[in-house]
Amino acid sequence: MPDRVIDTSSLAAVVFEEPDGASVLENCRGSRLLAPGLVDYEMANICLMKRRRYPDVAEKLAIQFDAYQRLDIKRCVVDIGGVLALAEKTRLTAYDASYLWLAIKNGCPLSTLDKALDAAWRQTITTRTN
Repeated sequence: MPDRVIDTSSLAAVVFEEPDGASVLENCRGSRLLAPGLVDYEMANICLMKRRRYPDVAEKLAIQFDAYQRLDIKRCVVDIGGVLALAEKTRLTAYDASYLWLAIKNGCPLSTLDKALDAAWRQTITTRTN
């Protein structure tokens, strides 16, 4: 089973049934999912923001977050020095750079709906193949 790094934008789309969730699921099918350990904090924060914004569906969001916690995602340790250097080079946040660093380190695809992160990933692929 091939590895694939998945970021919170992709996870949130699936977990919280956002419009791009179905395409994320299709792209990740048959892959072992990897993410840096901070993914749980980011997902908890997304859930919190959604609960504050949409209090009428807070119970559904809690159920969805509970389901997220049962997903088979391998949490990985990242080299924070490498992440910092990559964030400076790509002008990404350190959070986003941690996903990119993990994909580069593992030589695997990155699933993201974040445009800046996707652009950095595509640049990395182009640089590595030329």
